[in-house]
Amino acid sequence: MHEFPEGVALVVGGSGGIGSAIARALAERGVALAITYRSNEAAAENLAKEIRAAGGACSVHGVSLGDLESVARCLDSLVAEHGSIHTIVHAAGTYIDQPYVSQVTPEQWRNTIDWDVNGFFHVVHAALPHLRKSKGSIVFISSAGLKRFPPGDVLSIAPKGANEALVHAIAREEGRYGVRANNIAVGVVDAGMFPKLVKSGELSQEWIDTATRSTPLRRFGTPQEVANAAVFLASSQAGYITGQTLFVDGGYTL
Repeated sequence: MHEFPEGVALVVGGSGGIGSAIARALAERGVALAITYRSNEAAAENLAKEIRAAGGACSVHGVSLGDLESVARCLDSLVAEHGSIHTIVHAAGTYIDQPYVSQVTPEQWRNTIDWDVNGFFHVVHAALPHLRKSKGSIVFISSAGLKRFPPGDVLSIAPKGANEALVHAIAREEGRYGVRANNIAVGVVDAGMFPKLVKSGELSQEWIDTATRSTPLRRFGTPQEVANAAVFLASSQAGYITGQTLFVDGGYTL
């Protein structure tokens, strides 16, 4: 049995560190891909060229997640081209600072919620009719911080709490149509925002050393390790798994 049916997989945020690793892992399994970007068109195009050069299929789409019509146009065009969408991996996220709750401004809060929470809802709203037809799967890239909260990370963690609840609702309500939905709770991964926060000094060497000691495996994760989990949950090998959260965190939340 093939791991994935005919059609296309959409990686929302495929231009990012974790999203690009997931796209590569899906391409290695022969899955036709579409990836979205918010502002980094060059990274998305370079990834697509890399996948095509290796014999895969990948299209690139600039999508504003805050605009439902933009999201819907993207999904409708993919169905028109490929016949169906069988997988959506949502790996998009806003670049954030690391303020404590007392330091968060109302504007920061509204902007983050609008992009991260409403944006994910827009993807879900536009995708569910297509996923019902394909009996497809949603994988949301979440955070281990929902179980063990890291101070200063509320702008990243709070939206993921809302989105995990939405994933659970999808699993409970859409399972009757064959749609599955799961979360991956990611610990510290050396990709995406992490290198930027280190470079900017918002994450000090002391923080890095403490986080490493607090992780039983005594290291941070790699994008490929998250990608392996995402591909598994989206594939037929996880056909009886829905509404779950898989922690890829090196044991950080123990």
